Amino acid sequence: MFGLGWQELLLILIVLLILFGGKRLPELARGLGSGIKEFKKALSEDESAQGEKPKEIEQKGEKKEQV
Repeated sequence: MFGLGWQELLLILIVLLILFGGKRLPELARGLGSGIKEFKKALSEDESAQGEKPKEIEQKGEKKEQV
């Protein structure tokens, strides 16, 4: 995990606990999790939209050839 050992992760957790307090950390984690979830959802929607565009272009090309 990014080359961090357990000592570094423990130090980061302690610093976060001191800065934000025990009550605020779950709120921050929840917000971070929902942000990641929305980002992944938007990314997958964008990928599916890009996959549909070439099909639409092909269909338009076929319609022009038929006319």
